[in-house]
Amino acid sequence: MSELNVTAKLFLLLGSANAALAVMLGAFGAHALKSRIEESLLKVYQTGIEYHFYHALGLIFIGIIAMNISVNIWLKSAGYMMVVGIMLFCGSLYLLGILNLRWLGMITPLGGLLFILAWISLCISVLKT
Repeated sequence: MSELNVTAKLFLLLGSANAALAVMLGAFGAHALKSRIEESLLKVYQTGIEYHFYHALGLIFIGIIAMNISVNIWLKSAGYMMVVGIMLFCGSLYLLGILNLRWLGMITPLGGLLFILAWISLCISVLKT
């Protein structure tokens, strides 16, 4: 088996690390937060977990694709947008859920937009191959 290319290795590492982080934050929410924050805020936090995990798997998916196609700017952009989307979308939901800082809700759509653009970029990457 050949060595992984840099892009594949990067997104496989970022994806698996984010999957582990999503599991840890999910366990924290289920055990430490459940009795400490109101139900509506816990649901906000859980939405962050759900999208975090989906996009961690998306990063792994991008890493696998990078092993099998010629890496291009669209593929790299998809991965980077997913990483920043996780930070903005999921991070804002985590903080909103834990700290109840409503103004963080303004950041969440930016992360969501990055998720959408990441998936579109992935489509373009595959079409360009």
